Amino acid sequence: MITAKQNFRVSELWVNIYNSEAEIADAAALVVCEYLYSVLQEQETANVLLATGNSQLKFLDSLISLGGIDWSRVTCFHLDEYLGISADHPASFRRYLREKVELVVNPRVFYYIEGDALEPLAECVRYSQLLQTQPIDLCLLGIGENGHLAFNDPKVANFRDSNAVKLVKLDEINRQQQVNTGYFSHLEQVPQYAFTVTIPVICAAKKIICLAPGQRKAQIIKTMLKGEVTETCPASILRHQPQATLYLDVDSASQTYTIGT
Repeated sequence: MITAKQNFRVSELWVNIYNSEAEIADAAALVVCEYLYSVLQEQETANVLLATGNSQLKFLDSLISLGGIDWSRVTCFHLDEYLGISADHPASFRRYLREKVELVVNPRVFYYIEGDALEPLAECVRYSQLLQTQPIDLCLLGIGENGHLAFNDPKVANFRDSNAVKLVKLDEINRQQQVNTGYFSHLEQVPQYAFTVTIPVICAAKKIICLAPGQRKAQIIKTMLKGEVTETCPASILRHQPQATLYLDVDSASQTYTIGT
């Protein structure tokens, strides 16, 4: 087992700091594997809400390689999707999760947000109903450079949202991040609107694992952990979630904590 360099609480949120992104991936994967195993010991199926993005890649590889999870009893959902993008688009989150999760482990079912649905508002209703009838046992998260969770950017995040899924306009920081991480070649290609699962649904999950490695996340991690809990930094709401654990590496924690060797 990989030991964290530091492990502590910020308000109700557990924070673990590791040497590298690879250590984060392996440590979080082991926790998730053991947790899902225990859930499936007590109930017939488990419901998992998955994130996408570069922060999840090593983690998903580590989790899948561990084995020990009966994926035929796991129902999967995902957090967000661009409006108007087909399931085979290179930047589609459906494509990402189909290739990296569904086709590899063959879960019981994978419910996708249909980004190119002909009636987007009806798609919000459909996906909301799916989520509301199947309580989420585990939510996997990343944190955006503007502090977003899923596509809940600062201007659209609502800690008391009455919706489970909604359409939102993406801010420019978020859209530029998609370019910076290689999903689009320039800003004009990034859709302006997207579907997102809302903050209350994320916070209702029985367990939350949030991965935020890398120097690019250092400033927002400082804001998230040292500033106020506010919708101007949506990720700060995790400080009120005792079931949540935040995994940082020395780079993402570098502006917030002094980390010994």
